[in-house]
Amino acid sequence: MTPVPLHPQVYQVEEDTVLLLEAALAEARPDDRVLEVGTGSGYIAASLTGRAARVIALDINPHAVRAAYARGVEVVRSDLFAGIRGPFDLVLFNPPYLPTAPEERLDDWLEYALDGGVDGRQTIARFFAGVDPVLASGGRVLLLVSSLTGPEEVLRLAHVAGLDGTVAIERRVEDEMLLALRFERRGGHD
Repeated sequence: MTPVPLHPQVYQVEEDTVLLLEAALAEARPDDRVLEVGTGSGYIAASLTGRAARVIALDINPHAVRAAYARGVEVVRSDLFAGIRGPFDLVLFNPPYLPTAPEERLDDWLEYALDGGVDGRQTIARFFAGVDPVLASGGRVLLLVSSLTGPEEVLRLAHVAGLDGTVAIERRVEDEMLLALRFERRGGHD
C-alpha cells in the first residue's frame, strides 16, 4: 500500500492497527458490507477495499477523514454512528481505549483517538449502545482493546448490549496485551 503522508493530528498505524487488520482480514467475507468506525489514517478500510462488497469508514477527526479519502476510502465525518444507517455485516472499531484522567486530557484532534475516559471504556460503552441499529442480521463486530482497558468489563458491556464476545486474536506489545475481540448478537442472530 502506498504510504500517505499523515497530518500530525491523525493516529498513525501502530501495533493495534495491525492486529485489528489481521483479525478483519480473517473475518471479512466477499459479500460483506463493512463499516470501520474511527478509521484514523484509513489503513484498515483501504486494506479491506476489494475484499468485501463495500467498505465505508467513519471518523470524527477532519484530518483523519482527509487522510482516509487520500487512500481512496469511502469516508464520512461522524461521531460514532451519527447520521449512519446500516445494515453492515462487519463493524470494526479501534476505539480510544487508554484510561485518561481529566488532568491528562489534551485539547486536540488526536485526543479522540486515544482518550478512553477514566476507565478506558467511555467511548466503547457509547459504541455498544449504538451499534445494534446498524448491524445486519448475523452481523459481527471486531473491537480492539488493551489489557489496560479491562477486557472482562468490555465483554460485560457487550453482553448488556445483547452481544456475545470472544477473543479473536491477542498479542503482547511491551507492557500490555492487545486483544481483537469478536462479537455477534446473542445466539448468533437477531
